[in-house]
Amino acid sequence: MKIDVVLSPPEIDLLPNRDLTGTTAVVFDVLRATSSMITALAHGAEEIYPVCTIEEAFALKVTMPDALLGGERHGDRIEGFDVGNSPLEYLAPRKRIITTTTNGTVALKACEKAREVLVGALLNTGALTDLIRLRQPGELLLVAAGTFRELALEDVFACGMLCAGFPEAELTDSARVALSLYRQYEGNVEGLLQTARNGRTLLAACREDDVAWCGKLDSQGVVGVLKGGAVRKV
Repeated sequence: MKIDVVLSPPEIDLLPNRDLTGTTAVVFDVLRATSSMITALAHGAEEIYPVCTIEEAFALKVTMPDALLGGERHGDRIEGFDVGNSPLEYLAPRKRIITTTTNGTVALKACEKAREVLVGALLNTGALTDLIRLRQPGELLLVAAGTFRELALEDVFACGMLCAGFPEAELTDSARVALSLYRQYEGNVEGLLQTARNGRTLLAACREDDVAWCGKLDSQGVVGVLKGGAVRKV
């Protein structure tokens, strides 16, 4: 298996033009979009519809009036939405969710042409590793969603953690960068999240509970797969 890593949003912009038909993609937005999705799926959500824009979210809500509107811009709940992007807001069972975030949902949509698109977080790395071993894809693409237009330390760390689970794999240079970052902070997830820009921003906003939750390794044993416009539990 060959593993490649997309490290930042400018690279994500190029994915729709890349041939991903034989590739399994895994998207990480650890703080907090994909962590919130995994939390929701682990607590009863059946369908999560990621969209890129606020306008798309409101339009989809018209066709799905029962759906929960969730998401953020600049880390805060969007005006008119039911909830924001805290994973702790998704502990109550919600059958159907529509979500838009600054980076995470954009990264997911950019991978739609892949053979399979999986939702990753620190919360489900073990379950992801097991599923990928079962699927045995020839090509694995790990996507670090980033922050605005920049690389996000915690997302690259998560990509590196998944790389570490496949020591036999052929790694691209960017995958080796991610693996090196993981080795640097291995065993110190709390320190990694507190060092990362997003972690510091959340802590400054008194959202330390979100940071703590998103760092709970393998606490949610589910994997989400994007298919037909919706993320569902595998």
